[in-house]
Amino acid sequence: MSTSAAPQRTAAFARFASPVALLALMWVIQIADAVLPGSFTGFGLRSWDFGSLFGIVLGPLLHSGWPHLIANSLPLLVLGCLVAIEGARRFWLVTLVVAFIGGAGTWLVNAPGTLTVGASGLVFGYFAYVVVRVFSPRPIAHRIAYALIALIIIVLYGGSMLAGIVGVSTGISWQAHLFGALGGGVAALAGARRPRDRTT
Repeated sequence: MSTSAAPQRTAAFARFASPVALLALMWVIQIADAVLPGSFTGFGLRSWDFGSLFGIVLGPLLHSGWPHLIANSLPLLVLGCLVAIEGARRFWLVTLVVAFIGGAGTWLVNAPGTLTVGASGLVFGYFAYVVVRVFSPRPIAHRIAYALIALIIIVLYGGSMLAGIVGVSTGISWQAHLFGALGGGVAALAGARRPRDRTT
């Protein structure tokens, strides 16, 4: 048995534990919301209300009900793990960028007083990150791998992502989807070159 196997398993666990932990937190919150009096959705992001700006952070963790959470869970886990391939630190940085840009754009563009909750903005952000990182200045082998992953993701989720922006039904925030995707693109481009990749 290789002595390097254990550290490799530990590193892989640390990477993928982050999206799993984020999703688990959403489920814990939904369970608590179901059993405790009142509703947590009031802590979401309410457009043009400066008092609800904390919803930029809390909104993605909250859902309007079990169907809402269940619909977001699998794509969040799959796409989140693809982001986390680059490490737990990168995953959380991307998550913060997506949440901030997605939340700020939604807060500004949505009709005043509109309440937005749900992790779909993160889902769209992770999707955009996985696709846009193909253009990162990496070695050709990395870019080929990224391109293959992006192609598979586009085939699996591309149609639903497009429909989530241009063909949404009433009660679904295309603003959160659009600005979440923009946040993912920004995160991919901003993090395309890590400090250790630079030459002196």
